[in-house]
This record gives sequence, C-alpha cells and structure tokens, in this order.
Amino acid sequence: MCGQGRLADIGARAAQLGIERDSVTYLAMPLFHGNAVMINLAMATHAGATIAMRRRFSASGFLPDVRRYGVTFFNYVGRALAYILATAERPDDANNTLCSAFGTEASAQDMARFGERFGCRVIEGYGSSEGAVSLNRTPETPPDALGLPHPGVEVAIMDPDTGGECPPARLSPDGALLNPDEAIGEIVGLNVAAAFEGYYNNPEADAERLRGGLYWSGDLGYRDEDGYFYFAGRTADRLRVDSENFAAAPVERVLARWDPVVMCAVYPVPDPRTGDQVMAALELDGRPFDPDAFAAFLKAQPDLGTKWAPRFVRLVDAMPLTATGKLNKRPLRRARWNAPGVWWRPGRELAYEPLDEATAKIVQDEFAEHGRSHLLGAL
Repeated sequence: MCGQGRLADIGARAAQLGIERDSVTYLAMPLFHGNAVMINLAMATHAGATIAMRRRFSASGFLPDVRRYGVTFFNYVGRALAYILATAERPDDANNTLCSAFGTEASAQDMARFGERFGCRVIEGYGSSEGAVSLNRTPETPPDALGLPHPGVEVAIMDPDTGGECPPARLSPDGALLNPDEAIGEIVGLNVAAAFEGYYNNPEADAERLRGGLYWSGDLGYRDEDGYFYFAGRTADRLRVDSENFAAAPVERVLARWDPVVMCAVYPVPDPRTGDQVMAALELDGRPFDPDAFAAFLKAQPDLGTKWAPRFVRLVDAMPLTATGKLNKRPLRRARWNAPGVWWRPGRELAYEPLDEATAKIVQDEFAEHGRSHLLGAL
C-alpha cells in the first residue's frame, strides 16, 4: 500500500531528478507499475510538468517520440536501455532534448553507452516499492554497486537463517566476489519498519517483511568493506524477468501438466544484463526429453505468462529433497546451468538446444561483457 502522504513526499523529490515546471516526462510504462506512478507521474504532477504518455513501450519509437514531444526525462526498469541501445545507431542520436533518465537494474555498461549515445545523464537507484529501503549511488560508488543508504537510514546484510549480520564481501581486483557463501544475505532495513505501510489485506505477507522489528526486503545482496551495497538476487521463489515480477509456483503448475513430467522446479538464475532468467529442472518418467514436443506444449498453454517460458531446462534423474521430503531448490540454484543435461533457448523463439561447454563459455563471456561476472559466484 502507498498512502497519499508517502506518494506526495515522493513527488516532492522531483527536482532531485531534474523535473521542473518546463520539463516533459516520457511515460511508456503501465500505470499499475510503481516505477511509473512514483518516479514519473507523481513527480511530474508535483512539478506541474508535461507528461507524454505512450500506450506501449517501443524501442524503435523511443527517439522519435523524444524529438516529437521535446522529452527531457524518462523512467525505466530493467532491459529498457538495452532494447533502445539495440536499435540502429545514427550519427545524430545525441541531437535531442533528453536531459536525464532514472531507473533500476541497468548494467553499468548500458548506462554509460546510453548516456554517451543520447547525450543525457542516467541515474540509477535501488528502492523497494514498499518505501522502506532505498540505496542511492554517489559519485564514488563502484560501477556495479547499488550505492549507500540515505542519511539516517540503517541497512545491513543479514543471514536469514541465523538472524545475524553477514561479514563484509571480499572482492578480487576485477570485482569478483571471493566469499559468496558468507557475505551474501538479505538486504534488511534496521530502523525503517515504521515506513512500511503493509500489503493490502495480506497479513501473512506483512509478517514475512516485518520480523523482529526489522524490515526484510526479500532481496539478496552483499556489502563491501567500504560499505557499498551490491545486489545478488532474490529470496524465496520470486523472479524478475524484463522488469516483470512473478512467482515460481504458477509456472511450475503449468510445466507439471506436460505428460512426461514427474516433478518440476522453477527458480531464477541471473541474466547477463539485468534481472533474472527462468530455469526449470524436470524429472521425467523415463522418456527422453523431446525439445520440439516441449516447445509445442508451452505454446499451447493459454495461461503461460509472456516471461514464464524457461530459458534453461535441466533434466535430473531425481529431484533434490530435504530430510522431510520437501523439494530443495538450493543445490539447483547453486549449480545454475553448470550441470549435465541442460538445454536452453538462445533467442526469444521457443526452440531448445543442448547447452554444451562451448555455448556455456559464450554465456559466461556475455556476463563479463556487461560487468556482471560477480553474479556467477553469488548463488
């Protein structure tokens, strides 16, 4: 929930992002998304700025819209910058009115390339839509880090099992995380519980966030010895693909319908550029995996979300279970695609092929290209 007071307070920060009376903001995200309401609509309304609204985001239509409406600011989440950068580059791309962009989860490389290509300032930040925890970048923030808490806000990396604070991360000269097992924990607000307004009619979800007087964000991270926070994934069974959040259980229910499936598990693995990708482990009934039949099955499911189709599929002889017989996803997440019997789809088409060592090396190189190699040791 977001009360009027909190929304008004968010809107009053418009000047911090360069939104003023004569600004034109570009709103191409759906208005049910907190980023659209809080970082664009509320701020533009507070400043009395003009809002140019587009019914659906279009990478190819972005720059023409900027020029047509004289856009000075736009908000984004996740892959939006990458999609725009994938369009054909022109010598006059920087000839536009754009001054600044604000969003989350873009890679450091995409931020730098976007700012240089379109001649604008790109600002990144981390914040829970619940309004409890936020981290802001400073000029000294390392390229891959989220930043530091606001003054007066206390944030820590906590071990969800022990409730204790995790030790600082040790980083190699190239930024690789050397002690993921002990350094990675949940991002927790120590003195912000009162700022959390709760979830509508969902006391169970409220209790999951507020434990022991602390606000547990549900996001994993680590903190270096200088105090800068880094993002390392998400807890439980939630995924964020192309800025869309969803839970694993509905995807598992769809996959379980496929006739050869005995048991399935869906879990997030990191994406080379931003957010997560969907990975599924399948235990079959003895029949060999038929990639064409699996793809045809997925295409035929009317309730399969647009981002739900697995990017990686791992075939297992038997699912890992806990001592009580419950599914244990931790070893699956830790192995990612570095295991035998993995298939993947390289593009957007539902066409699966085996993931061999050479292809896995290409995937690893893509992480390195976008400065996210540290995530490969963070699960």
